[in-house]
Amino acid sequence: MRGDQSNQGEIMLALTPDQLVPADHPLRRVKPIVERVLGQLSPTFNRMYARIGRPSIPPEHLLKASLLSALYSTRSERQFCARLQTDLLFKWFLDLNVSQPGFDPSTFSKNRQRLLSHDVAGEFFRAVLAEAGAQKLLSDECFTVDGTLLEAWASIKSFRPRGEDDPPRNGWGRNQGVDFRGQRRRNDTHVSLTDPEARLARKGPGKEAKLSYAGHVLMENRNGLAVDVLLTEADGYAERRAALEMLGRRGRRSRATVGADKGYDSREFVAGCRQLRVTPHLARNTNKRRSAIDGRTTRHPGYQQSQRKRKRVEEIFGWVKTVGCGRKLRYIGVARNQLWIELTLAAYNLIRIAKLQAVAPA
Repeated sequence: MRGDQSNQGEIMLALTPDQLVPADHPLRRVKPIVERVLGQLSPTFNRMYARIGRPSIPPEHLLKASLLSALYSTRSERQFCARLQTDLLFKWFLDLNVSQPGFDPSTFSKNRQRLLSHDVAGEFFRAVLAEAGAQKLLSDECFTVDGTLLEAWASIKSFRPRGEDDPPRNGWGRNQGVDFRGQRRRNDTHVSLTDPEARLARKGPGKEAKLSYAGHVLMENRNGLAVDVLLTEADGYAERRAALEMLGRRGRRSRATVGADKGYDSREFVAGCRQLRVTPHLARNTNKRRSAIDGRTTRHPGYQQSQRKRKRVEEIFGWVKTVGCGRKLRYIGVARNQLWIELTLAAYNLIRIAKLQAVAPA
């Protein structure tokens, strides 16, 4: 029979968010890893704050909030705080009570410089990798490197000639019309007034040019985990420079291989890899010039395997741009966007680790 609609809410409830989250929810496998990592970062958190004064929002809450924003495609910090007020799953992940209110969006901006000064995002990313290494999920021999363009939080209208004091106004209102017809705009003569570190770049011939940054990822080939990430200004050489920098961070512990697309096929990059004791398994670029990779490298079965595995790095970029809302960046400047991409890829690695744990034999 049809039930009656009841509008009277219960006054007293003896429930906690933990009781309301399903036992098989995916975040239940992620949260213990996050708790262990945050426990390791506790000494760093102690150095970030003074011993006296008014207590602030715990840094653990800020990092967990950043992870949830990436995992649940939350576009802005204001949107996250609005959802935190009503979403019991978010409160459970942050260890908040049902009646405890969320924090203000300005908390993120007020504490961001503190996180940047102590490289908290980098330490968190590396601590998550250490968890994966402890579970034998990482390879220290086979890697893949790639880069992509990430659109900056700046309008193409803000790209004005360097040294221009007051841009000409065309109409009324904040969104002024700008006519670029007949003008040649280049990075060495123009700069964005909104984000001076953004650079005009395009993905390929025939594509529109946008103010962008370059995101670079070093992936290990065993399970497709991101082992290093770097965000730089976008120019024609950023990918190869960033790849050598990330490969250099791993040290010269043992001989390794790195797969990449034909955009990395240059003599300078190959020579830099060999100096780092890394064998470059690059796709050969034979369109307009002679490839820097010859048959001494391509004849080995490992080269073909690296070429198959390297396509998995596109899964990382696809996740960052769609689920992580990284198709268009939300911050201004390299430093703040580097913090964002490190936390976003830490969230990606956490999901991968949790899935690998679920399918691992008991």
